[in-house]
Amino acid sequence: MQNLEGPNINLRALEPEDLDFLYNIENNESFWEISHTQTPFSKFILRQYLENAHLDIFEAKQLRLLIEDKSTKRQLGMIDVFDFNPQHKRAGIGILIHPDFQQNGYASEALSVLINYAFSHLNLHQLYANITSDNAKSISLFTKHKFEKVGVKKEWILSEGKFKDEILFQLIK
Repeated sequence: MQNLEGPNINLRALEPEDLDFLYNIENNESFWEISHTQTPFSKFILRQYLENAHLDIFEAKQLRLLIEDKSTKRQLGMIDVFDFNPQHKRAGIGILIHPDFQQNGYASEALSVLINYAFSHLNLHQLYANITSDNAKSISLFTKHKFEKVGVKKEWILSEGKFKDEILFQLIK
């Protein structure tokens, strides 16, 4: 599907064979802050999630795509569309690249592909991202793609006993 391809990556639907990758990502405590997770996921629960991943974005109000290396088919990370609101033509975006594959341009390419897909195929008017103020890599990534800082939620995220500000970034078509 050309709409979800970049020069080096594909964005694709989750498949049953992605279970181990998903299990490792979802149970990596270093990612829990950004996913607002507090407990581990079982393979049983994740298998059920994969079985329901076929639901249409208009029904589920979210879409999770796997970021895959085009040439090797290696799983690199995931990109999510969440809080999909077709009435107001907006959605949030979250992205995670496995630490082994960071700093290779995969996040930037995946975000570019997803922005194009969201505006051209999902007919969205705006996208947004919530990023903690100490996440310099994500702030740099989203500002590179023309997302603008529109607000700060003070002491919004409790992490390791300390509150962090969360910045709201927005991209309007």
